[in-house]
Amino acid sequence: MWKVLLVEDEIFVRESVKEIIRWEDMGFILVGEAGNGMEALEKIRQDPPDLVLCDIVMPQMDGIELLKETRKAGIASKFVMLTCMGDFESMRQAMEFGASNYILKLSMSVKDLRETLTKISAELSAVSDSSTVTVQERSSRGSGSVLDRITHPEVNMIIKYIEQNYDQDITLKSLSRYVMMGENYVSALFKKKTGETLIHYLHRIRVAKAIDYLMSTDLPVNRIGQNVGFMNDNYFIKIFKRVTGTTPSQYRITR
Repeated sequence: MWKVLLVEDEIFVRESVKEIIRWEDMGFILVGEAGNGMEALEKIRQDPPDLVLCDIVMPQMDGIELLKETRKAGIASKFVMLTCMGDFESMRQAMEFGASNYILKLSMSVKDLRETLTKISAELSAVSDSSTVTVQERSSRGSGSVLDRITHPEVNMIIKYIEQNYDQDITLKSLSRYVMMGENYVSALFKKKTGETLIHYLHRIRVAKAIDYLMSTDLPVNRIGQNVGFMNDNYFIKIFKRVTGTTPSQYRITR
């Protein structure tokens, strides 16, 4: 069961959310509730839930600030924000700081909540399956490696997605949408947690896959580039040389 903390200052709304759905049937259990951000933050620090279902507008500490403070504390609980119609700036900020979704309180339905919980459950399961991902960093000359163990859920999701879809059209924008975060936040977070930029990591994964093709097949270089996600031959050769110090053709000959 995934643990849920419900944070809402309006008692009526809190009770409605608790009763609107059979939580355990969805794989969730309500482990606590709070009436403001300060109270919620203390509960989160004491026993981090898997999901925080949180109102944006609250006394003492609002939902956005609670989300920020939770992330500052290094706690990766999923956040789904409860908001009123038209509060677009607050919703934008929430997504920028890593909220997974938002629900409009005035029109909340069983369907809305079930769809959101299904999405969150899938994300939590994906993170659980890859909760410890090892990232190997090589210098551009291949002179050494640094092994870092990454435990941030959204970073794990990005790493796993890239390794499974390296041959597809992957951009910062598409990855940001995948983890439901702002582009600037995702970029800075990935660099902080892995020590390299998203684009450099993507290039390194693609080049590693290209090397496998070079060593195990007779495919031409341009076809290998396409197979690993580079649609432009010259760009593939440029990136390959930047990472390995040599061109694909030279690498194949000298290895």
